Amino acid sequence: MCGRYALEATKRELWERYLLGEMEEAVEARPEIFPTNSTPLILPGNELVHHRWGFVEPFAKRPLINARAETILEKPTFSHSFRTARCLVPATAFFEWEKIGEEKLKRKIAVANLPIFSMAGILKTYQDEKGTAYTAFAIITTDANDQMRVIHDRMPVILEPEDEAIYLDKKVDPKLVSKLLKPTSRQLLIQ
Repeated sequence: MCGRYALEATKRELWERYLLGEMEEAVEARPEIFPTNSTPLILPGNELVHHRWGFVEPFAKRPLINARAETILEKPTFSHSFRTARCLVPATAFFEWEKIGEEKLKRKIAVANLPIFSMAGILKTYQDEKGTAYTAFAIITTDANDQMRVIHDRMPVILEPEDEAIYLDKKVDPKLVSKLLKPTSRQLLIQ
């Protein structure tokens, strides 16, 4: 699960990290991003956009913020988006709550030697009550790696920088892309 994350990066840092073109969009460092917030994403062609976090489906009581990697190709809510509308979700950390006895301790988790990392995301377009189209995103999660397992059994898919272009490429077979949806082998920095 990934229910909150951070993007404490400047516009210039994002520009350098993702080799972005001209950027009209304003970017502000965000120590904590919540579901339904609008936040920066990277689209094919290294384009930076802002979209809202959470798919809004008629059957769901609240926005669907995560999609499971194991069923991404089968679940009707997510499969079309995974096949046709993938994005990178830049982050500097994500948060998870570790249960210790009766208490839950909020943990901030970053990736060693990767100050800005990319979580695998998918996009979907909706219409609001007025008929205006807007785009939302969900973060793909996978089984926790060994470090993360002591805190939670799930974690966001953290893509290797060299796999980001493949992940975004719509011409690559989605079954091949789905092989990238695995727990990271990188060291996590857990606070």
